[in-house]
Amino acid sequence: MRTRKAVILAIASALALSACVSGGSTSGKDGKDGKVRISMVESLTNPSRTAVLKKLIGEFEAQNPTIKVDLISPPTDQADQKIQQMLQSGTGIDALEVRDTTVGAFATNGWLHDMGPALKDWSGWAGLTDNATRYSKDAKGRTFYIPYGFYGLTLYYRTDLTAKAGFSTPPVSWDDLLAQATAVQKPDQHQYGYAFRGGKGGSNLAVLQIEAYVADRIDRGDAYKLTDGRTIFAAPEALDALNAYLKLFQQAAPPSSVSWGFPEMVQGFSNGSTAFLLQDPEVIATVAQSKAINTGQWNTAPLLTGPGGKACQPVGSAGWGTAASSKHKDETAKLVKFLAEGEASATFTKENGLVPVVKSAADDPFYKTGPWASYLAMNQSPDKYLTVVQPRSVAWWSEWSQKADADVQRMLLGKVGTKDLLADWDAYWTAKWKNQPSQ
Repeated sequence: MRTRKAVILAIASALALSACVSGGSTSGKDGKDGKVRISMVESLTNPSRTAVLKKLIGEFEAQNPTIKVDLISPPTDQADQKIQQMLQSGTGIDALEVRDTTVGAFATNGWLHDMGPALKDWSGWAGLTDNATRYSKDAKGRTFYIPYGFYGLTLYYRTDLTAKAGFSTPPVSWDDLLAQATAVQKPDQHQYGYAFRGGKGGSNLAVLQIEAYVADRIDRGDAYKLTDGRTIFAAPEALDALNAYLKLFQQAAPPSSVSWGFPEMVQGFSNGSTAFLLQDPEVIATVAQSKAINTGQWNTAPLLTGPGGKACQPVGSAGWGTAASSKHKDETAKLVKFLAEGEASATFTKENGLVPVVKSAADDPFYKTGPWASYLAMNQSPDKYLTVVQPRSVAWWSEWSQKADADVQRMLLGKVGTKDLLADWDAYWTAKWKNQPSQ
């Protein structure tokens, strides 16, 4: 239980943050200019993204002259903690960035406002893709956020390095990846095959391979389950997948990648020290802007398939929601709707390398050529590239992520075997589902 002192400190911290980054304005009070001021907090902060948001906010304010939006942009590694502090205090927050990994805990604590009733007659629903509409509602039909875009993995490959190794086409399966990455690997020349992720977030890619191996029996609505109700980690194919994943690290990755996270992976691919990378579409813009690589040296390919010829695409989502404590819910709803519609939505997804949420993007040449073509190819083969939903909204997802990342790193270092790791993961999820059903 929180102590009274801890609660006071949390509130003080939240108020101090709001004052520092929003120029001292207080959400819920009108300014001297008569405008309603609402505070908006982002969590995946970076300078270029914040600049795009400020531009869109300016357009919103021009269309809604009685509303002033104060954008709060905490550093990414501190943002979720800061948002939680502000939500706990019930002060200084109206609109906020909500992700599939945070919505469960935020909703369970009663910190999010269900925007469903206010958006019931919103004309913007007609312009959203089926995925966007589906992810806008939880299992109980509540709308805690409208997605601004989706994160979906794809394979990045260096066309120059793979051609030099004798390959004219990219890998199709995980087995193909191992073969090509091993052929590229030349440690004595500081040349490696795969930009492995052994640090934070590394467990996600291990699970991705397991899901591909059990694709024929996976529960697409809860991709940590098989259709018979057991965890995917209990399947015999899971052991084959994890053994192959370990082999990829041992035979075709830099030894230092045991601790690599997002920045190191992307840098290794961009500077040519690795030939393959599995990452979200935001990397398209990052690599395209790199001066270390030109457009003729790389491309993307669809996700890697398992032995059954199928892959699973765990869609990640995030969007804008409203704090339950907001005193300006109507004005905040206007902002959320503006960011989810038309040109504002298209601008945000393009500038940030996201899978779009508006139907009109299907006719946009931007998404039909170059690196984005792999996403179109997967969308056109839904029976081969299965869209699945991972249980990221459960209240214990953060706990799981930290545990799983540590477990994978222990496996890479030889401190735990693949069989024991899977048995532990199976027991963990079986117990969680039995004792702590998701909200």
